[in-house]
Amino acid sequence: MLLAVARAESSGISASAISAQLNLPRQVIYHLAHTLTELNMLRKVGRGSYILGLAVGPIVQGFRRQIGTSDMISTFADRAAALTGETAYVVGWLEDEIVVLGTARGAGMIQAVEIPKGTAGDAHARASGKLLLAMANDREVDRYLASHPLNRRTPNTLVTREALDAELSKIREHLYATEHEEYEIGLSCMAVPLGTVPSMFALGISAPTARLDAKLKEQLSLLQALAVQTS
Repeated sequence: MLLAVARAESSGISASAISAQLNLPRQVIYHLAHTLTELNMLRKVGRGSYILGLAVGPIVQGFRRQIGTSDMISTFADRAAALTGETAYVVGWLEDEIVVLGTARGAGMIQAVEIPKGTAGDAHARASGKLLLAMANDREVDRYLASHPLNRRTPNTLVTREALDAELSKIREHLYATEHEEYEIGLSCMAVPLGTVPSMFALGISAPTARLDAKLKEQLSLLQALAVQTS
């Protein structure tokens, strides 16, 4: 229920809409909402809509403080590298920025260079960045792009909003993203949501283009199977 409210617009979300999303009786939603409101986890606004309450603040702050050093992040990158043999990474939203949170090198002799932990910017040229933008709402995408120009890193980089919007629509349909030498010539990437969609995190791999093209479906299946194991 808290996730449903967190994903809503700033005007909040009604109990009936939460009921429909969660497939729970409306009376159950009212009961839970009353409890969460008493705890100040939710706040009622307008005509029966709910937004997050002030008590959620410490949870958000704790998450931001802990996620950068979380074993979970390094574990998923390590496991993806071991399964696919390619350089792997976990990317996520942090302070309104799309940031590399963890990386791991693959086992092959020829590997993509690891994107360092903490790298941000040029999300439009990375599979993980495009995937996270595709899972965000329109307002979040607009805010991110307002402060992040569509730089042309290679001749393949998408540098117009029209082209990027078309790519994001395709990603929303298929729930995975690829980039073909958009970030760096000779390398291509793929990324899948990490956890329940929409997610704030993406799990991806980078590899020499020819190698990734040859094993695209196989590597995609491995990543998708791993990414749902967030427990």
